[in-house]
Amino acid sequence: MNKIIIVGLGPGDYEDLTIKALNILKSAKCLVLRTEKHPLVDDLKLEGLSFHSCDDIYDSSDNFEEVYEKISDRIINMAKENDEVVYAVPGHPFVAEKSVQLIIGKSKGIAELQIVSAMSFIDAVSASLRIDISKGLKIIDGLRLGEQNPDMDCGNIITQVYSKIIASEIKLKLMDYYNDDQSICVLRVADGIEKLQWIKLYELDKIEWVDYLTSIYIPKVVDNKKFNTIDDLVSIMKILRSDSGCPWDRRQDHQTLKPCLLEECYEALEAIEEEDIESMIEELGDVLLQIIFHAQIGKENGEFDINDIVTGLVNKLVTRHPHVFGETEASSESGALENWEASKRKEKKVKCYFDTLESIPKIMPSLTRSYKIQQKAALAGFDWDSVDGAMGKVDEELLELKEVYKSTKFDKIEEEIGDLLFAVVNVARFLNIQPELALRGTIEKFLYRFKFMEELSLSLGKNLDIMTLHEMDLLWDKAKTQKFTKNDKK
Repeated sequence: MNKIIIVGLGPGDYEDLTIKALNILKSAKCLVLRTEKHPLVDDLKLEGLSFHSCDDIYDSSDNFEEVYEKISDRIINMAKENDEVVYAVPGHPFVAEKSVQLIIGKSKGIAELQIVSAMSFIDAVSASLRIDISKGLKIIDGLRLGEQNPDMDCGNIITQVYSKIIASEIKLKLMDYYNDDQSICVLRVADGIEKLQWIKLYELDKIEWVDYLTSIYIPKVVDNKKFNTIDDLVSIMKILRSDSGCPWDRRQDHQTLKPCLLEECYEALEAIEEEDIESMIEELGDVLLQIIFHAQIGKENGEFDINDIVTGLVNKLVTRHPHVFGETEASSESGALENWEASKRKEKKVKCYFDTLESIPKIMPSLTRSYKIQQKAALAGFDWDSVDGAMGKVDEELLELKEVYKSTKFDKIEEEIGDLLFAVVNVARFLNIQPELALRGTIEKFLYRFKFMEELSLSLGKNLDIMTLHEMDLLWDKAKTQKFTKNDKK
């Protein structure tokens, strides 16, 4: 089988090139450089080495992804035509070398691979900055900053800052995470020459000497974070639950926190309905706090932690969306819902539809629970053909209630009222109306009209409790002429 040898050229100083790598380069019959834009290339020419370069691919491609694909294809094709191909890359083959990863994948069954390590630019950079990378260092490809997010809890090195244009784009993306005045170091360490300049983040695109050998170092942010992370929240909760933390927080358990979770969910729902963005941020934060609280208690009890919650959720989202992450198709909302339910039944090994109906929590408000039960029953085909059938059922249940509501059969009256409500929920479902929200809106409308009626009665010098029902009906009719909006609830 033919052979591909991938050699690291190091950060650029000829003296840092390993003896093994130099011997392979000198004996190579087919030597390919990813780019001639490397300080070591002049030394290779002085050694009398002949080589091919892939710089022409950079000139003819629209983006870097295309560049790396074409380079890897070229190396594979050359390996098919030559017994041995030596492919030399700047730095270390496994540090920010996308072409190497592509070659590894494409070479299977075609060529044997040998990787020759080298001193990486990380070694040179850490030595220049005098930093201990064991304390945490994240390496980010500057061309993929949108996919690789910086970590403010450790140092970050941004590589491949090829030009002022890219530096400007990186600055804008980093400002999503760091304050504008965050201290950063722009550095170029190659060919034994070291250049470092500490600046503020907002000054990044003002540096004139940025080129293909430039990197950016951002130290760990201790204070003045632009925003905090889930990890910060977990750490705070751990402190609150510690012996030196809050006495109330320490006393809580899964059971005592149930009312808190319910209350916070209701407050979040109200904020959403009021379309109050500031309140939504606050109330959703309170819901998240409850999740973090339970996660910390679970960790202390040896039950679960926040990572278990997140992992379970990620797995669920992937398995429940086979039309997104799998081969199943869904072109409509109903199709997506059917896929979700089918995946859920398979995951939970549910053998019958009744189990899915019964699994809906009993603690859920009855209007919402009945809606979801009807929704799941419909997935089994047990449903009206149209809303007209559901409306007919309402008429039927109303007649049955009329037959008994004047009797003393209170159990029967309760049953018929329940049947009527259930039938009304079915109509709401057909019309894509959430009955819980619809009823809540009616309650708020009633309160608004009642308030208007009472204020009107007081303006006439009368209290409601001394007015006749007929007089109140007249005032109510006037209240009904007033336009009610969501803002009237505030």
